[in-house]
Amino acid sequence: MTRPSSELAERLAALRRSLPPGTALLAVSKGQPAALVRQAVAAGQRSFGESRLQEAAAKQAELADLEPLDWHFIGRLQANKARGVLRHFGTIHSVDSLGLARRLARIAAEEGLSPAVLFQVKLRADPAKTGFAPAELRACWPELAALEPLRAVGLMTIAPLGLEPAERLALFQDCATLAAELGVTQLSMGMSGDWREAAAAGSTWVRIGTALFGSRQPSA
Repeated sequence: MTRPSSELAERLAALRRSLPPGTALLAVSKGQPAALVRQAVAAGQRSFGESRLQEAAAKQAELADLEPLDWHFIGRLQANKARGVLRHFGTIHSVDSLGLARRLARIAAEEGLSPAVLFQVKLRADPAKTGFAPAELRACWPELAALEPLRAVGLMTIAPLGLEPAERLALFQDCATLAAELGVTQLSMGMSGDWREAAAAGSTWVRIGTALFGSRQPSA
């Protein structure tokens, strides 16, 4: 097996030590070469996040000699990529509309798949982000929760840029409260710049890329 670089292994170990019980590290490998993913696997990491289907599929093929890894799709999901994403990812973090959820359910049934899905919720005004408004999510929830063979496991949110740490913490706490209201337990909250506030609010997945791997490759 490939030996991890000491720097990557140290960053992984430091992040794991910093995370509270119940918060797992999703290593965001988008824009990073398969060789770095291989090094992270050698250091004990199994869960990876990608946001571009073509890039992820090529990376997965290059890593096919490894034991099966836990691949999560974290980018905005275009409807025409739904089948490919379902075939390559066991968990989808970015289901942002009822229409997309219905499409995923139909295709998953055709493919004999049962993916875990998290619904993206937009808790603050942010023109750069999509997602359910809380009231919309509550109204759609009876149908979303029953959309077999999807497994509705949680919520995902992204904090707008420019918030102070206390504002980010409040946003993440609002997401955790909404998840509890809906009866789901997984929370995908927090990235390299705000994972500490997300973890404090109860995030079960923090999506960390740059703070782990460094800057993305220019060609990605």
